Amino acid sequence: MHAYRTHTCGQMRREHVGQTVRLSGWVHRKRDHGNLLFVDLRDHYGITQCVLDTSSPLFATVEGFRPESVVTLTGRVVAREAETVNTKLPTGEIEVRIDEALLQSAADVLPFQVAQEEDYPEEMRLKYRFLDLRTERLHANIVLRSNVIASIRRRMIEQGFTEFQTPILTSSSPEGARDYLVPSRLHPGKFYALPQAPQQFKQLLMVSGFDRYFQIAPCFRDEDARADRSPGEFYQLDFEMSFVTQDDVFDAIEPVLAGVFREFARGRKVTEGRFPRIPYDEAMLKYGSDKPDLRNPLLIAEVTEVFAGSEFKVFAGIAASGGTVRAIAVPKVADRPRSFFDKLNAWAQGEGAPGLGYIVFEGEQAKGPIAKFLDAGRLAKLRELSGAGPGDAVFFVADKKHLPAAKFAGAARRRLGEELELIPADEFRFCWIVDFPMYELDEETGKVDFSHNPFSMPQGGLEALNTKDPLTIKAFQYDIVCNGVELSSGAIRNHLPEIMYRAFEIAGYTKTDVETRFGGMLNAFKFGAPPHGGSAPGIDRIVMLLADEPNIREVVAFPMTQGAVDLLMQAPNSVDPARLKELHIKHDLPPVKKKD
Repeated sequence: MHAYRTHTCGQMRREHVGQTVRLSGWVHRKRDHGNLLFVDLRDHYGITQCVLDTSSPLFATVEGFRPESVVTLTGRVVAREAETVNTKLPTGEIEVRIDEALLQSAADVLPFQVAQEEDYPEEMRLKYRFLDLRTERLHANIVLRSNVIASIRRRMIEQGFTEFQTPILTSSSPEGARDYLVPSRLHPGKFYALPQAPQQFKQLLMVSGFDRYFQIAPCFRDEDARADRSPGEFYQLDFEMSFVTQDDVFDAIEPVLAGVFREFARGRKVTEGRFPRIPYDEAMLKYGSDKPDLRNPLLIAEVTEVFAGSEFKVFAGIAASGGTVRAIAVPKVADRPRSFFDKLNAWAQGEGAPGLGYIVFEGEQAKGPIAKFLDAGRLAKLRELSGAGPGDAVFFVADKKHLPAAKFAGAARRRLGEELELIPADEFRFCWIVDFPMYELDEETGKVDFSHNPFSMPQGGLEALNTKDPLTIKAFQYDIVCNGVELSSGAIRNHLPEIMYRAFEIAGYTKTDVETRFGGMLNAFKFGAPPHGGSAPGIDRIVMLLADEPNIREVVAFPMTQGAVDLLMQAPNSVDPARLKELHIKHDLPPVKKKD
């Protein structure tokens, strides 16, 4: 018999009854029922109930096993009585009568219980992540992650993609976040950067003649954490294709994503057919976001003309100044109590807005704090533009600047959808956001800058760059969105040097700047570059959605805290002065703040 196990703890079934087996694992739970001692033994594969009579000479030994100790138990498989069958466990029809018991590794007193799914403080969970990963939910999430990646890899290969690995030590690149820098010992005063994404390398692979590239790529960005973004590092399905249009990219990746989500959806619906394509401007108008949740049926409408020149002076003044008034029609809430509207108004004020104005349509009558300022013609126009009918309410957002109005209207749409429970939890709704602006205006500096990926091809090419207002130029840029979560950004790339020089010139980069920062890729483009494009859906976010987890740290094996600290490995930490000297580095630390 094997020294540790003949079977796993998830393997035992009724057909094993009568066999003598050996199992090894962790003591998940113990229960003393007077004359019998039950031990639930757990390993990667599952749980098997083991039982020992209190008269056994092994009783004192087994009773002394602390929870989470690693033990080896040998015994005979027996069928459970019908009334004791546990239908929640695959192994629930049998149990193992213990004949031998060996302690492999004793566990100290636990900082928290692994067998109990309780809401322990996150810092404790991250400090003892190896224990946290033993819990059923976390363990299942990490297994799911592995299976998702395996499925993605298989599907990409079936689509004709070839897997590559690109460098980890590279040069700094303007991807929109801070780089993690690595000092060079051999080149004093110079630094490598960890890649924010394999952007330039995957484009160089296309220039090198490889047709379809993909990689489960680690990416590193020194940026603050969010619920859907890890600080420091993350993984993405990075891919690139040669001789493709935007439609070709969509056709290649949609079956991969839809297939993966259907495989792991557990009965939840997934978008059928082609993903809807929504232009950026339309998304910001109808949904108030460039990552809309299409499960929410509420839509936003532009109703500025209703209030232009009206007696409602606040909105009329905004309209006169070139601002915007947005409306959200909400069906069948006219009979809601006043407290419903007051609660939403308080929410808006808590978000920094003056409030959330509204009009309620009861039959042909309009009521609410704004209704009295609009005549019958304006109210009819409001119903036409917003789609509101009898029994509906219309909520308003207004601002002198269009983007803040759009974003707050989007937040109000989301809040209303959640408050009214209009968002189904059993669906995955995908869409593409397309036609992003090539440039945006930095309000602080007044300068034109890239709004998305600087390596994207502008729609209209060089002629558009030379003849159009930069803020009106669209790019062949696109995002994949699912349930309000941005899974990736992508683009058809700018592969022509003359267009790249001009595109960067508009954003304030000189020709020398471009050649210094992107010389490798730019030089390659001068030797024949195919039209190419791609994208990079985030692995962490895909798994987060499939696992139905609200926080990305729940699907990463060893995440950092929001403050980018690894509590388990105590990183970042100090480095020996001799090592710093070897790297030609001296500290220039900020002064320590005195405590009051």
